[in-house]
Amino acid sequence: MTSPKRKFTGVDLVPGQTYRVVAKFEDYDGINHPVGETWRFVEKNFLPYDDGLTLNVERDGKTAPIRLQWRDESQGEIVDNFSDFVEEV
Repeated sequence: MTSPKRKFTGVDLVPGQTYRVVAKFEDYDGINHPVGETWRFVEKNFLPYDDGLTLNVERDGKTAPIRLQWRDESQGEIVDNFSDFVEEV
């Protein structure tokens, strides 16, 4: 019997953990993150004034930011339900 999938938000990512995109999404910069994209989470930064959440990830040996805005009219749904978009590998 498999256990239920762990639910998590964009702020719950674990440093050093590898994640794979399971549902495509577009970040604040308009960059598409397709199904199958894989990266290792490094760290997060939050800018309260703009509700900006930057997820710094390592992909192909390089650090890359995934910028999201934690507001309903932007990527709030993605941040709140991040486990619907990525899975732990």
